[in-house]
Amino acid sequence: MKTHLPARCVQIAAAAVSLGAGFASFPAYAVLGGAPSYAGTASSASGQSIVNRQVTQRAAAAATYSVHEATLTSGTVIREYVGANGAVFGIAWQGPQMPDLQTLLGSYFPQYVGQLDAQRAKVGGHGPVRVTGTGLTVHSGGHMGAFAGQAYLPQALPTGVSPADIR
Repeated sequence: MKTHLPARCVQIAAAAVSLGAGFASFPAYAVLGGAPSYAGTASSASGQSIVNRQVTQRAAAAATYSVHEATLTSGTVIREYVGANGAVFGIAWQGPQMPDLQTLLGSYFPQYVGQLDAQRAKVGGHGPVRVTGTGLTVHSGGHMGAFAGQAYLPQALPTGVSPADIR
């Protein structure tokens, strides 16, 4: 006995398979406190392609770390500072568009938003962001076409690495 599915069911099934295949092709992202987001991927979570990628080894007084740099199609450069343990302890960005901070900050994003809301409630307005709290520091600023910032985990900075090294 043959079963005939209505055309609409076939369309829905095809869309589900297509959607599932689309999700399977998205790279997995880890971020601040985790593995580098842009290290081995061809696109960012915001959908922008990476047009250039490089890794540089650096040495501080007592520790070696690497900097993973990716240039997005928007022209924004993202640098992830990775400790010897493979975890990202700092991130810096510079370019014509703000990066997706939710992606870059990962599990620290709600903490960032909470601290930013508290800052805005006290000072009001918009402008440069200087959020310093328990376990997370974020500085961000700029204007249309020229944004820059850094985020880092003070407790995760390798020995001999200062916040000024994250740029």
